[in-house]
Amino acid sequence: MPQIRVVAHYTDGKLIKGYIQGFNENAPFFYVLHDTAPGSKSTLVKMSEIKALFFVKTMEGNRDYHERKEFNEGDRTQGRKAYVVFKDGEKLQGTVAGYDRNRPGFYLIPADPDSNNIRIFVVMSSVKEFQFLPAGPFTAAALKK
Repeated sequence: MPQIRVVAHYTDGKLIKGYIQGFNENAPFFYVLHDTAPGSKSTLVKMSEIKALFFVKTMEGNRDYHERKEFNEGDRTQGRKAYVVFKDGEKLQGTVAGYDRNRPGFYLIPADPDSNNIRIFVVMSSVKEFQFLPAGPFTAAALKK
């Protein structure tokens, strides 16, 4: 089974970077491996303690790249455009499919296709605000209405 690069963002601001083998969003916990070597150390991560699990392209990211947090006019998307505000104030836009507020969380694909984040599993209990965005061109000013 392939190991997938992730960064777990805790509600208290702590981060854990590592690898997972499979992920069950309905499970109360999962393990993050610190290395890909057999027998490497792992950390138990409780779903109730994180705000989101970021599936990433690289562990390092690109400090010089300024990720877009909003859609640009003309962006092609799959799924419904959405706006998320976490309880800690972080704001993201992306697309979602299969959103259900009664589930433990949902997947968000970032608005910026060049983001280091491939997709994000957002834990529902960490969300302060969620709304679907209107179809077509969108601006941040539309959220203020």
